[in-house]
Amino acid sequence: MYYDQLLKIVEQQTGAGPQAAERAVQATLRTLSERLPKDESRDLLRELPPEAMPWLYTERDPETFGVEEFLRRVAERAGVDVETAGRHARAVFWAMGQAVSPEEFADMAADLPDDFETLVAEAERRYVEIVPTREFLAGVAERAGLDYAGARRATEAALETLAEHIAPGKVEDLVSQLPVQLHAPLKRGVGAGPGREAHLPLEEFVRRIGAREGVSPERAREHAKAVFATMRESIAGEEYADVTAQLPDEYRILLPRP
Repeated sequence: MYYDQLLKIVEQQTGAGPQAAERAVQATLRTLSERLPKDESRDLLRELPPEAMPWLYTERDPETFGVEEFLRRVAERAGVDVETAGRHARAVFWAMGQAVSPEEFADMAADLPDDFETLVAEAERRYVEIVPTREFLAGVAERAGLDYAGARRATEAALETLAEHIAPGKVEDLVSQLPVQLHAPLKRGVGAGPGREAHLPLEEFVRRIGAREGVSPERAREHAKAVFATMRESIAGEEYADVTAQLPDEYRILLPRP
């Protein structure tokens, strides 16, 4: 594939102009070079247009960061917000999926952590649909009668408390299904480590949400219901079922009815 063809694909996928598309390509490849082993970056370069070399070639050892930091760096380099950086990075991965052989792309994907799933899926044409952060929070706000800032606080408090209480593997599944701006509270919850309890009573679960959010347990209970209902609408049905299946029966009062 020629470089101008690569740029054209990104431009079409993002709806941005030629200059913005080129900034997206350069920012994504430069950040990818910081995450991949040197040998893998060079293998990838053999199948990409030679114009990509200044951005992807590296002599440095790879850094270990997740998709949240990846998109933050892309946003900073491209001069856009993180949500726009997410769309642009997905478009670049989509284009790479056409420019690189499936075998080489699989080798590259194996060097990335699981939370890069949405980007990898773009290149592999698996269409993992991620609801935008603003849309998710708007759903919580409408259900709970909150403004946007209140919906963010409620969502982050509920997700962090939930992540303390379910298996780390299920948290990673949620990370792959929710927008990157909501990953931080999930990762904080996983970081609780030894403090995780196998059977946290519902009353304590709600109390912790309220304490994090700064509201009464009664309001925290209603906010948690709004978050769970919005999650059911926003992520794959099997993922939602797997996560909620780990909760004790008394938690059913928080979950939306079928």
